[in-house]
Amino acid sequence: MRPHEITEVLNRPISKELLARDVTRLAYVAKDGTPRNVPIIFTWNGSEIVMSTSKNAPKLQGLSVNPMVALTIDTEVHPPKILLIRGRAELDFVDGIPDEYLQATSTYEMTPEQRVEWEAEVRSLYHEGMVRIVVTPSWAKLIDFETTLPSAVEELVRQREERRRG
Repeated sequence: MRPHEITEVLNRPISKELLARDVTRLAYVAKDGTPRNVPIIFTWNGSEIVMSTSKNAPKLQGLSVNPMVALTIDTEVHPPKILLIRGRAELDFVDGIPDEYLQATSTYEMTPEQRVEWEAEVRSLYHEGMVRIVVTPSWAKLIDFETTLPSAVEELVRQREERRRG
């Protein structure tokens, strides 16, 4: 997929809404070669998906060996809105808590006092730092079931239209 095609998909209004959410599903290949799919909070900075995890997270071993990932961001209503993204994960080991982690959790409903307590707990838990998992999209598809469909369904629609004309 060409960069301008990816940009076009990601700049659609529904894609922007989905990129403003706080949870994605990260699919990757684990160290033992089996697939994994985990929910993880994220932020979109306009060009990259940024996720954060602890330095001892098992996913880091798998991502170090095979950095290719797939992300799914979707809604829980009918018809669902689904943004699919593929890319390569870059691992960035950092001291402290990445700003993106705090930004991604800013939507959590907490009083200001609860936020202060929560951030203090996070800072004490991750005192050795975290790892930023940064994905620059190399492929993207938006499925909204109104203007876009999964590729298999698109094929069925095309075949049905051919039968009607034929």
